[in-house]
Amino acid sequence: MRMSALFSRTLREAPNGADCKGYEYLLRAGFIKQLAAGIFDLMPLGLRSIRKIEAIVREEMENIGAQEVLMPLVNPGDIWKETGRYWSIDREMSRFTDRNDRDMVLAMTHEEAATDLARAQIDSYKRLPQLFFQIQTKWRDDPRPRAGLIRVREFTMKDSYSFDRDQEGLEKVYKAHYDAYFRIFRRCGLPVIAVGSDSGMMGGKVAHEYMYLSPIGEDTIVICPKCGYTANRQVARFKKTYYPSEPAALTEVATPGARTIEQLCQSLNIRPEQTAKALFMVGSFIDDTNGKEVDKLVIGLVRGDMEIEENKLQNAAGANGLRPAHDEEIAACGIVPGFGSPIGAKGDFILVVDDSVAQSNNLVAGANKEGYHLMNTNFGRDYTGKVADIASAQTGYVCSVCGESLQCSKGVEVGNIFQLGTRYSESMGCWYQDEQGVRRPVIMGSYGIGIGRLLACLAENYNDVQGLALPVSVAPYQVHLVSLVKDPSVGEKIYGELQNAGIEVLYDDRKESAGVKFSDADLIGLPIRMTVGNRSLAEGKVEVKLRNDPDRTLMLDLQGLPAEVQSIISELKAALA
Repeated sequence: MRMSALFSRTLREAPNGADCKGYEYLLRAGFIKQLAAGIFDLMPLGLRSIRKIEAIVREEMENIGAQEVLMPLVNPGDIWKETGRYWSIDREMSRFTDRNDRDMVLAMTHEEAATDLARAQIDSYKRLPQLFFQIQTKWRDDPRPRAGLIRVREFTMKDSYSFDRDQEGLEKVYKAHYDAYFRIFRRCGLPVIAVGSDSGMMGGKVAHEYMYLSPIGEDTIVICPKCGYTANRQVARFKKTYYPSEPAALTEVATPGARTIEQLCQSLNIRPEQTAKALFMVGSFIDDTNGKEVDKLVIGLVRGDMEIEENKLQNAAGANGLRPAHDEEIAACGIVPGFGSPIGAKGDFILVVDDSVAQSNNLVAGANKEGYHLMNTNFGRDYTGKVADIASAQTGYVCSVCGESLQCSKGVEVGNIFQLGTRYSESMGCWYQDEQGVRRPVIMGSYGIGIGRLLACLAENYNDVQGLALPVSVAPYQVHLVSLVKDPSVGEKIYGELQNAGIEVLYDDRKESAGVKFSDADLIGLPIRMTVGNRSLAEGKVEVKLRNDPDRTLMLDLQGLPAEVQSIISELKAALA
């Protein structure tokens, strides 16, 4: 490709809104262009990188026996109603009606469509197992898109779906995906770790996420450096200390102005672990009688030396979503904000109590009276509720596996795998007949990789002060040829020889200064930069620099140049194997 004809241009400065380096460089190097919030054009360079990522993903999926299909982005709302997700997913899923007034959705994911496809094909154990995948556009109306392709509304995903007759078959294909994903990320050059995760709206009981550890990530990953335990903080567990004692008499005590745990501890000269604090949220639930969404107050109770993990609270409460409760919503249940607790509360609410509270005694909690708290509150005697682990793991907490101190890091989720079980097959009637003629639900799995997000993470991982430095496996071209000689035929000849040898070349044939050409080459960041200059040409050589090793310069003979370049490319690829 000649840069004089390239349908994109480089930018000298970062556009407004570029909130991380990878995003900035993808914009400045002309890989992407923003059309609207969370919606991007892929320019020729960006699309070439995306296609290379897709090729790696496609090859690894086919290697584990997956067949490629393509399902529609637009789904009939009826199949989402069969699973209940038509109502349970909030406004992130876009719904509309077609000209015949039928409910339709823009698919965020394709479990429903995949199950509908499978139930039309699978009727017997002889048709199992099955595994198919697609690489396709999806739409999620995210309220807070950020960081370029990291968090968008329209995006491309590889999603695959497995169908088995039993749990053993599911675990086999799950393990195949688990390993294939590591091969995909390794070949792309992205360092990732796999962590236990919450299945969320997908359903199922077992799930893993593939995380690129980076400060720009919104997920918090909990890691034990000793035993290797890793989990998303949404589901991470840790070893808790309990404080059981003989229950004492409930006593009201004045605590004017003590609205926080810190103020309460100062007022009563106690420690945070001697208190119980409440978090008041409003959860959305589906009314079983009419399928409509209803709101209900959800109270989470945790010991004062800990914080509540909202995802754990949501799952324990069985809510489809949570938001902070307003003061009037709290007061409607007879609770006084700032001095609130479940003791004496009334009305329709859900109480979830962390085990740190349930297994500790004589804790100080709100009296539901302005300026007062209650001493010696005890679970089971003074109030009851569902007991669950809803506490948030933090750095320094004790690993539940080996007892070592845990560490926390930020991460970006680039892939996920789920054991769905019969969540979708039972609700949508995807059954098979076994050898004895008994109808059984198909056992399903779901597996995703964000293609655009993967490119964004690679851009974040591979850059320096000059620009991008993408690995050879995903860079849009392998060689950036820069000609500084006046005679255009010299560069054209080298360009033609490299192309004829099957080498991907971006040829800077523009009438620009050497400084501009070198600056753009560094910004675009192709693995190999080849410079044709008057001095090197007089010696029958060209200058070669590797983007990932800028201090090293190679002088290669013009004679046999394509073979030398192919050898360098092979070495760069081998480093990713």
